[in-house]
Amino acid sequence: MKTLKAHLSTLLPCLLLGSLAACNTVPPTNVHQPMSARPVVQPAPPASPGAIYQVSMNSPLFETKRARNVGDILTIQINERTNAARSGSTTADRSQTNSFSVPVLTGLPGKSFLNAALETNSEHNFDGSGDSSATGSFTGNITVTVIEVLANGNLLVSGEKQVGLNYETEYLRLSGVVNPIQIGFGNTISSAQVADARIEYRGTGSVDSAQIMGWLAKFFLTFLPF
Repeated sequence: MKTLKAHLSTLLPCLLLGSLAACNTVPPTNVHQPMSARPVVQPAPPASPGAIYQVSMNSPLFETKRARNVGDILTIQINERTNAARSGSTTADRSQTNSFSVPVLTGLPGKSFLNAALETNSEHNFDGSGDSSATGSFTGNITVTVIEVLANGNLLVSGEKQVGLNYETEYLRLSGVVNPIQIGFGNTISSAQVADARIEYRGTGSVDSAQIMGWLAKFFLTFLPF
């Protein structure tokens, strides 16, 4: 009875944690928070009656409007491709030959060894090689929001896109630091130009759950010695 109570006391917290984990359907994230920000309300500039130039109507004449303030949005063109390869080869050879002979000796014991010749040979060979390669590709678009303007003028951006299809939900998240000078036409920039980029593509649903080991199996797996 004591053993049964001990097992129940161990399994009940696990059941509680498993139920709580099942309720949390949104996958965790490591992108910069918050993932959206509202623009700061700017005080209205004083009106200048009769003046041609109005501060409130100011807009650059020789450039398109770029994201530069908190709350502005820009589009990140995700174009991540990685291709790495590594190979190595090692070869080592070593051989050795030793010979030994006993001359003719008189008056000494061990006559059976007279004129005996001994020879030893040793050879060592080692040959090793290895290859490793990795290839990855990730493309897409996501529109993010400026959540902070750094002291040097760079923009800290973050955003999330949710796509629901039947009972499956996909989450595309991105955050990083953008140099406003590198923002191109249409207020877009490549993900290769985003510093400290954190890109995530995760999902929830039956397909995603089928790829995850159950919590009870993980619990018992921790006690296996191999």
